[in-house]
Amino acid sequence: MAFLSLLSCFALAGAAFGCGVPAIHPVLSGLSRIVNGEDAVPGSWPWQVSLQDKTGFHFCGGSLISEDWVVTAAHCGVSTSDVVVAGEFDQGSDEENIQVLKIAKVFKNPKFSFLTVRNDITLLKLATPARFSQTVSAVCLPSADDDFPAGTLCATTGWGKTKYNANKTPDKLQQAALPLVSNADCKKFWGSKITDVMICAGASGVSSCMGDSGGPLVCQKDGAWTLVGIVSWGSGTCSTTTPAVYARVTKLLPWVQEILAAN
Repeated sequence: MAFLSLLSCFALAGAAFGCGVPAIHPVLSGLSRIVNGEDAVPGSWPWQVSLQDKTGFHFCGGSLISEDWVVTAAHCGVSTSDVVVAGEFDQGSDEENIQVLKIAKVFKNPKFSFLTVRNDITLLKLATPARFSQTVSAVCLPSADDDFPAGTLCATTGWGKTKYNANKTPDKLQQAALPLVSNADCKKFWGSKITDVMICAGASGVSSCMGDSGGPLVCQKDGAWTLVGIVSWGSGTCSTTTPAVYARVTKLLPWVQEILAAN
């Protein structure tokens, strides 16, 4: 089992930018994989952010859920000395109109456990709000009672490794279309590690990999992309025949709403 972070490896607003509807449409071939990646259309996943340390090293992904808040994985170990980079596509380019946003507060789910990797979610309150634009906007959160059945084709994105033994991560944002896997089927691979606060996807020739952690697993609901999972853990070799495991957002929503309401 491996965490899919790299820590272990080395004001436009309003109707124009409703959640989950990118101004620039994503194009998914359906055959893509983050391992052996496919470049995303620049700007087409406008909620995807890169979490970087003070040296500019990308260690995890995250998702904007509003101008002020980012969702990521608890195991990423984000601190207020890290930054959120929004509006990025090519990490090797200086030409992009990126927003480097400071983090005011880190809310790590108090029930998160490194041992079981349950409740693998952290909320980041930004010190200054993100400015929504064509390439920066929010993903939708699901309702607690939303059901995303096994077999639903969803998408995951990130700058994680395209081969588990690659010595660096790709510059360009990668994307993959992959099916949700039922927890019962997922347990055939991972046994009792799989709990109700997790959701599995992949085993379809596609896998999230190191550096993708904290990033989004999104499915379309009523025409809008909705955050169904947070990249959490998976095969240490990013096997494309083994499902990757994501924190299940519907189960963690009561905690999210509590933090947002209180802050």
